[in-house]
Amino acid sequence: MKLYNFFRSGTSHRLRIALNLKGLQTQYVPVDLRTEQHRKDDFKAINPQMLVPALEVDGKVLIQSPAIIEWLEETHPSPALLPAGAADRAHVRALAALVGCDIHPINNRRILEYLRKQFCADEAAINTWCGTWIAAGFDAYEALLAADTRRGRFSFGDTPSLADVYLIPQVESARRFKVAISRWPLISAIDTACAALAAFKNAAPAVQPDAA
Repeated sequence: MKLYNFFRSGTSHRLRIALNLKGLQTQYVPVDLRTEQHRKDDFKAINPQMLVPALEVDGKVLIQSPAIIEWLEETHPSPALLPAGAADRAHVRALAALVGCDIHPINNRRILEYLRKQFCADEAAINTWCGTWIAAGFDAYEALLAADTRRGRFSFGDTPSLADVYLIPQVESARRFKVAISRWPLISAIDTACAALAAFKNAAPAVQPDAA
């Protein structure tokens, strides 16, 4: 498998975590968003949407991190990223979607570059923009955690799930945009629990080959 990704991309980060949790090795292929490498013809031929990540498997290219993670869950079901019961799976998917649908899309690089170029947003304005939506999402995530009487060390129970795969890259992004994670003690505790696991440590942006 070839993993086309960028070290600081949140969607790439979540896919690296999922692959690590599944115990799968990939060939790391960096796509440098800082130099617009994703817009060049060679990568456009791999992913016409010109976004990372993309996962090449046996000559077929999979795109969109939610779809790729679903494929991983279907083709490599153990260890599972979703719990057994239908209601529990819906809960975990909702936590993941809270990040993947409501926080990340309006804080991703394309949006921020548009704000910088079209509205002359400086870095303080960018941090305020990102912090606004991260805080709104994390407030809701924290409330859902607090309401879960069966909550363990992670977002659901005592093993990492799809929710954590989505949450931890967003925590990393929050720090990048100067958001104080201590405001959410339950999220902070999950971040600490995940940071102790090799699957998360080895997926962190700072330790990727293209992080220099």
